[in-house]
Amino acid sequence: MEPLFTPEQLAEIHAYHLPYYVRAAVDPFARLALLALLLGVLVHPFFRMATAAAAGMERRLGFLRTAPVSRAFFRAMDRLWGESGWGAAVLFALMTDLFVKLVYAPVDIWFAYSLEHQHGMSNYTPAAFARDMLKGHLLGALAIAALVIGLYGLARRTRHWWWILGVPVALLLLVSSALDPYRGRLYFDQHPLPAGPLRTRMTELMTQADIAFSDVLVEKTSIASRRLQAYFAGQGPTRTIVLNDIILQELTEDEVLAAVAHEAGHVHEPKWPGRIASSLALVALLFAIDRLLRAASTRGWFGTTRFADIRTLPLLSLLLSGVLLVGGPIAGAFSREREREADRYALRLTHDVDAFRRMLVKAARVNKMDPAPPRWVVLKGQSHPPIGERLADLPQP
Repeated sequence: MEPLFTPEQLAEIHAYHLPYYVRAAVDPFARLALLALLLGVLVHPFFRMATAAAAGMERRLGFLRTAPVSRAFFRAMDRLWGESGWGAAVLFALMTDLFVKLVYAPVDIWFAYSLEHQHGMSNYTPAAFARDMLKGHLLGALAIAALVIGLYGLARRTRHWWWILGVPVALLLLVSSALDPYRGRLYFDQHPLPAGPLRTRMTELMTQADIAFSDVLVEKTSIASRRLQAYFAGQGPTRTIVLNDIILQELTEDEVLAAVAHEAGHVHEPKWPGRIASSLALVALLFAIDRLLRAASTRGWFGTTRFADIRTLPLLSLLLSGVLLVGGPIAGAFSREREREADRYALRLTHDVDAFRRMLVKAARVNKMDPAPPRWVVLKGQSHPPIGERLADLPQP
């Protein structure tokens, strides 16, 4: 069997991945330092600025509280928060988030735009890149505002808020994957795969796999990236097979079917144990947050004057960072085993080892996968086994 990469390609791949490995090693310490700066120095000035800005907006826009259309919104927000002051809380949260984003902006832009272009992995124009980055930040700002009002507002109103919030959110997580087909459309155009041999063979393969689906869509990701990709989105009546336009350009029909068969393996995974565990972990995290908020209010950390003071938000970010740092290797280990099982399922479904091997090789070359990344990178939480290991696990001809 021919080598996966030529020496020149391998040197290019190592040059491409090295900055990512350096960032993976440095980022936990950098994030810890940034949160320490927020907690130790910036909480007080940011809170004063947010309070002053909210008061200024109240003076200028106070008429909205009595306007026929907007007054219902303000009444609902006051009721959710339990008192006035939710505007200052939301502004404080957005200020801290903006500060972190501005600090990371040069690094994020260099990695997501400059490095990707330097190694031929991106088709983004500057305008399209800026538009999608802004879109992501706006969606993030909405999520932060909802978090502040939902978590802090409920915590201020009821003692056992953590399970009152945790149970419905956990249930929502169980069904949220049904919305997956619609999230992708926020960034890329999608259109149905035209009728033809590939669509026919894919339908037959899914019938053989006993997987019902609503459609096969082609996602035009080539405007942003040169990576090939295939995935299933949604659940039940919303389940959709999504192929990006790159995979249709780079792979043969047999190879596309091998990729789809791998993704079909994930459909047949026993998902409920993982979903239930995730839901229980969420409730446990909310309970830990409750304990942390109570300790902060009792001891007056960061100038807090009551339970669920918004000034504790960076402290919650620190807790979440610790949870992700500890949980990442565990989640990564489970994810890599699921990927191995999906490979085995694909081979049982298609009985075409050669096509599956060609698919992995082409995907590795197009996506510039490191065949043997440093072991600590894998153990830190890499979601897929290294491509070299996946190829070595295939039955030999």
